[in-house]
Amino acid sequence: MAISFLSKLSILTFLASLSLFSALAHDFSIVGYSPEHLTSTDKLIELFELWISKHGKIYESIEEKLLRFEVFKDNLKHIDRRNREISSYWLGLNEFADLSHEEFKSKYLGLKPEVFRKRQSPGEFTYKDVSELPKSVDWRKKGAVTPVKNQGSCGSCWAFSTVAAVEGINKIVTGNLTSLSEQELIDCDTSFNNGCNGGLMDYAFEFIMANGGLHKEEDYPYLMEEGTCEEKKEESEVVTINGYRDVPQNNEQSLLKALAHQPLSVAIEASDRDFQFYSGVSSFLLLKPFLHTICNRSPDDISGENAQGNKQE
Repeated sequence: MAISFLSKLSILTFLASLSLFSALAHDFSIVGYSPEHLTSTDKLIELFELWISKHGKIYESIEEKLLRFEVFKDNLKHIDRRNREISSYWLGLNEFADLSHEEFKSKYLGLKPEVFRKRQSPGEFTYKDVSELPKSVDWRKKGAVTPVKNQGSCGSCWAFSTVAAVEGINKIVTGNLTSLSEQELIDCDTSFNNGCNGGLMDYAFEFIMANGGLHKEEDYPYLMEEGTCEEKKEESEVVTINGYRDVPQNNEQSLLKALAHQPLSVAIEASDRDFQFYSGVSSFLLLKPFLHTICNRSPDDISGENAQGNKQE
C-alpha cells in the first residue's frame, strides 16, 4: 500500500478540497496543476497525492516516496517556468513527473545515434516528381493508423515506429488495417538492433524483408521487455514489405511529399528536458545525441519512407 504524507485529519481536508482543486485547475487542466499549488509545501504535497492516485503509483518505502516527491517538485518548477516562457507547446504533469531527466532518458529513449549507417537506403526517393500537395492529410481519418500503443519502460521506440509505418502502408495497399508485432522485432531482429536498449528503423525494415514478413500482434503480443525469439510461427499470417526509401535529409518539401502519400517513420529530438513533459506539437525537433522515434505515419507501395534528419552521409 502506498505510504501517505497526510495525517487522518489532513486526509479529510484533502478530500474536501477536491472540488476547490478542480476550480483552481480549470485554466491549467492541460498541464495538471494550478499556480496555487506552488504557493506552499502543503499544496505541493496535496498535488503530489492527487498525481499518485491518478497514475496508480506505489512506492516501496517512505524514503523512496520522499525522494520521488523531491523529484516531482523539481520537475513541477521546471514545467511551470517553461510554460511561462513558451507559447508553441505546453508542458504537463504526466506519468513521468516523478522521474529525473536522466532516469527518463535511460528508460525511454531507444534510438541510438551510434547505430546510424553511413549509406542511403536503396533506390531513389519515390515521390521526388510529385508537384501538387494537399493542404492537409490525416492518416487516422483514412484508417491507416492503429490505436496508440505504449512501449512502457523498454527502449523499443524504433520497433513501434517501424511497425506503425508497415501497418500504414499495408492498409493503403491492401485495405486492411492489421496491428503488427513490435515484440517480434525486439526478440528476433538482433543482428544490429538491441531490443529494449535501442535500434534503428532501417535495420528493422530490412529484417522484415529478409524474414518474410512480420506477424500480427495478437499472435506475438508485446511484453514491455526482451524475450526469446519465437521462430516457429509459419502457420500464422504475416504482413510483408519489399523495400523502403529514405526521405532526403534536411528537405522539408520532400518530407511533405512523402507524408501526403503515406504514414512516415521518423526520428525526433527527445533529449531536451521539455520532451519528458510536453503536450501537443513541439518546436524542438532537431536531432541530437539522445533520440526517440515515432510514426508520422512509412514503407512505399510495400516500401518504406524513413525520415531521419540527422542521417550521416
